[in-house]
Amino acid sequence: MSTILENVNFPEDIRGLNQAQLTQLCKEIRELIINTVLQNGGHLASNLGTVELTLALHLAFNTPKDKILWDVGHQTYTHKIITGRKSEFRQLRQNDGLSGFPKPSESVYDTFGTGHASTAISAALGVARARDLRHEDYQVVAVVGDGALTGGMCFEGMNDAGHSKNRIIIILNDNKMSIAPNVGALSTYLTRLRADSSYHRFKDGLSGFLKHVPLVGKPLAKGLETLKNSIKYSVLPGALFEEYGFQYLGPVDGHNIKELCKIFKRAKTMEDPVLIHVITQKGRGYENAELDPQRYHGVAPFFLEKKTVDEEHALSFSTAFGLGVTRLAQMDERIVAVTAAMTDGTGLRPFQQTFPERFFDVGIAEEHAVTMAAGMASQGLRPFVAVYSTFMQRAYDQIIHDVCLQKLPVTFGIDRCGPVGEDGETHHGIFDISYLRSMPNLTIVSPQSPAELMEVLKLYDRIQGPLAIRYPKGYGPAKAPAPKIVPGRWDVLREGADGMILAVGQMVPIALEAARLLADDGYAVGVCHARFIKPLDEAMLSRLINRSGWIFTLEDNVLAGGFGSAVLEYLEQRDAKLHIQCFGFPDTFLPQMTIDSLFDQYGLTPEKLKNTMEYYLELEGKGICNDAG
Repeated sequence: MSTILENVNFPEDIRGLNQAQLTQLCKEIRELIINTVLQNGGHLASNLGTVELTLALHLAFNTPKDKILWDVGHQTYTHKIITGRKSEFRQLRQNDGLSGFPKPSESVYDTFGTGHASTAISAALGVARARDLRHEDYQVVAVVGDGALTGGMCFEGMNDAGHSKNRIIIILNDNKMSIAPNVGALSTYLTRLRADSSYHRFKDGLSGFLKHVPLVGKPLAKGLETLKNSIKYSVLPGALFEEYGFQYLGPVDGHNIKELCKIFKRAKTMEDPVLIHVITQKGRGYENAELDPQRYHGVAPFFLEKKTVDEEHALSFSTAFGLGVTRLAQMDERIVAVTAAMTDGTGLRPFQQTFPERFFDVGIAEEHAVTMAAGMASQGLRPFVAVYSTFMQRAYDQIIHDVCLQKLPVTFGIDRCGPVGEDGETHHGIFDISYLRSMPNLTIVSPQSPAELMEVLKLYDRIQGPLAIRYPKGYGPAKAPAPKIVPGRWDVLREGADGMILAVGQMVPIALEAARLLADDGYAVGVCHARFIKPLDEAMLSRLINRSGWIFTLEDNVLAGGFGSAVLEYLEQRDAKLHIQCFGFPDTFLPQMTIDSLFDQYGLTPEKLKNTMEYYLELEGKGICNDAG
């Protein structure tokens, strides 16, 4: 039996369907999304909530001529399915498969690439200004949802757009994860009234007529405007947006395609910027996701069918961070925890439950999180700010200016450093060493295990100034001996006369295995856990200067400006004559694939490192290497 979806490949294929067929199509799309995400992993609840909204957008707007920009980008699975990528959807988030986010190189229907939130309004205004400067004619739509409106960039963009009056349409996809007014009878009535063109013609015509009545006309018109504003501020939830210069329409049921199309078509006729408030249900059509949309926001493959980690013997770095900070807070009432819409992702749920008054989720606003923490630290508190590496990039200036410059005791939990897998280019945390290392007064530490992370957290009150602790996505032994941490000191884990591997963080176990494989071939290569990336352990480096053999640096960061660069800079300043080779990621954005596959592709597995290091060791044995290495 054929399905509706079988015959849908592009937006024009849905434009002749009746309501019953569209309803059936929504059901079939949800089934495809659920089956694919449970197989491949991905963002489930947010995409289940935007099926009808996406169909209505492509019904009401002439895509791809009309431009749709998505914010956040992980709500675009339905969009991908009906814009020529249905046959590839089963390869979502796989190596060489579809991205989980909008990607212009994939399709002309993807106007703007995005993996971080709160960017679409600014980008949409840029697209609209380009349209107007070129005297072109098309609609520009920004679909903002899933908490993106908590980010300050949205309000910067709205402020500019409302002032400039460039014609754009913002769809506020309110899925109860951000603002959530009820959809009641009064709201429905007001929505229909405001969406009715005759209402706007009557309002504008009456105001114009009154202004021309001698003596009393202008006061009456002003009084009418005052009365209208009083009513608006009393009963309309869109008063804030209207103050920004937007015409506000809504709320409207985001699962009613007919009503959505009607209000979208009305918005297309309006000259001023428009904001349409759409109410959707996150996780719609999948009971577990409806009941717990936060847990089912992003899921791993086979999330329901199997337990992928032995939780009795393994502990994630994020969980270790949350537990460690909670334990410290029990002994130090100065400790507070801050995150940017990532309470569960950063492991801080136990802290929130234990110390709700000392926990602050500021929404998708990393810049605000850092500066707020700086303010807390300036008054004697000890803030722990937990943010993914890729998102901490957004607060670069605030870390420099508001924290490091003032040498304030803020501890940063840089979660998900290194490659993170299938979320791809926008989410890999391979730049944090490079962008943090240049900041004065900042100590940077990279523990190799969750147990060590919990010990490193105790440095918060021993380091005079800001502290950045970077750790990967992944697990380690739940029970492991806690190392003794000496600030600024590295640990030699294995001696070797032929060379030394200086490894950071999650690369330490890889280095140990590579050294073991080299030993099988007769090479004695040591391993040093370079726990402190800044400051470097100068005593250890001075010791290495006075020995022969190779130095290899190993990091989960780009080589440009990374840990290896720091070691090279130190040795160059001392005119050291050593053979040195740095291993890390090249000057590129990493593709989407599993973490293990990425390490393999870029030669960072124990086996490939062993082969490459052996090549250099053989060169030295043959007397081919020069003094510069």
